[in-house]
Amino acid sequence: MKTAHDLVAAAKSQIQEISIAEAEHAIKEADILLDVREPDEYAAGHLQGAVNIPRGLLEFKLSGSPELSARNLNIVVYCKTSGRAALAASTLHEMGYLQVKSIAGGFDAWIQSGKSIVSPALPTFE
Repeated sequence: MKTAHDLVAAAKSQIQEISIAEAEHAIKEADILLDVREPDEYAAGHLQGAVNIPRGLLEFKLSGSPELSARNLNIVVYCKTSGRAALAASTLHEMGYLQVKSIAGGFDAWIQSGKSIVSPALPTFE
């Protein structure tokens, strides 16, 4: 029986994973930056310009969105630490998307490297 770790390792062997150093350029060149974390994770902070489509809904959202149907879209995907992103990137390849990159280390590595994120602004009650 395979574990989640086994599935992620298999996915990572079949996808293009990029470093944080490569990610900034890849994001600038991307047609879409996908955050495949859960909505509450996304709401707590995310990369500038990211679109949130949780991994569990990915196939359905992409299949139901004509603007995302072109298989030559340049896609960069990330999650918290890179496991869900690797699985999502593998799924995107299976769906026929040709240009998919996953950010190694995910959101956590992005923050640890000192890169900026979008965080919610808390209301002030004065």
